[in-house]
Amino acid sequence: MNSCGHYGSHANCIESVPIFGSLSREEMLEIAHIASSQTFEKHDMVYMAGDQGGTLFVVYTGRVKISRLNVNGREQVIRVIGPGEFIGELSLFSSLPLTDNAQVLEASTMCVIQGAKLKELMAKYPSIAFKVLDELSRRLEKAENLIETISLSTVSQRLARALLELSEGSQEVLLNMSKGDLASQIGMSQETLSRKLAVLQEEDLIELKGHKRIIIKNRSGLEEMC
Repeated sequence: MNSCGHYGSHANCIESVPIFGSLSREEMLEIAHIASSQTFEKHDMVYMAGDQGGTLFVVYTGRVKISRLNVNGREQVIRVIGPGEFIGELSLFSSLPLTDNAQVLEASTMCVIQGAKLKELMAKYPSIAFKVLDELSRRLEKAENLIETISLSTVSQRLARALLELSEGSQEVLLNMSKGDLASQIGMSQETLSRKLAVLQEEDLIELKGHKRIIIKNRSGLEEMC
């Protein structure tokens, strides 16, 4: 693990995180001085459920999948995060063991900040604490919406809504995860996802382009399905 104390390339990940966005350059330097960089290879586990927390991980490059195992041992993907996003924040407010698994999807570099030192800076700069809480609120809202969607929506409705959200208003979806992980995130099997995508393509609502690219041909048609 290399020090991020020098305000170099690894410390730039601090600048890319919204919770630190209101800090001055000098204050950013304080964060950089308590951070270190760590590299992970594809499929590495950043942490697992049951591990002790107390560390904030900020993604500088790469992607990380956050998931849990249900009582039947099936993986439920919660989200996939990329550069500028962070994980491990819940452990800063609780002494309980971690409940999620964080697995690297591609070679990644992260800035690692020890929770005890970060808490000291939160006391010094309350804006950091408020922004962490704001991000936690957003994630809670997304989780509640996902629970509601899985509970009350049909498989087709879930898929249509997911495609619209992933498109972010454009005519193209570039998946940042495997189709298996997408299926898990919206509460269906990979086989069901593949079948439903094929149906949407037959109905000329979408066009599948390889494994990661989906063209939305009829946005209003997908919206009507929701």
